[in-house]
Amino acid sequence: MIGADVFRDQPTLTGERVRLEPLTPAVRDDYLATLRDPEVRRLTGSHDEVHPVEVEMWLASRQDHHDRADWAAVRIADNAFLGEAVINLLDVDNASANYRILLGSPHMNRGYGTEITRLVVDYALSVGLHRLSLGVFDFNPRARRVYEKCGFVLEGRLRDTLHWDGEWHDELIMSVLAGDPR
Repeated sequence: MIGADVFRDQPTLTGERVRLEPLTPAVRDDYLATLRDPEVRRLTGSHDEVHPVEVEMWLASRQDHHDRADWAAVRIADNAFLGEAVINLLDVDNASANYRILLGSPHMNRGYGTEITRLVVDYALSVGLHRLSLGVFDFNPRARRVYEKCGFVLEGRLRDTLHWDGEWHDELIMSVLAGDPR
């Protein structure tokens, strides 16, 4: 079994083109710009405005939460901030958690999401999680293909969970299990 503090010593994860480092206030301005990006807001279903003070407090508190892992995704070539990757909603008794990723729109469609997701899935399952799940909106087939490439399997559909621009959208639920092929 895993402990409630499984992410206490959150490591930096390094791929070929991307490095995932613990999320800190050092990325504040880039993080704010990404959260305000209209395409990011649409893909994440974020209706609320972000406020700089709240974001600063959020970033400053990440190291205090050992039941989740929050990473800044950084391009190795030039240290550009790409977005974030998160493992949250830890369920210790069932060795499961949720995964989410956010990439700024200038960095989409370049393979970063696949590399980031593979790094996180490999890490999550290596620390003892049995199941990692996520939700993706039905209007984001690009993200769904990334998740499938990384071993996630479609489990179901939550109907009409997001109202965006006058239309209702479903949320697709996917997961990867420790024993699944990846």
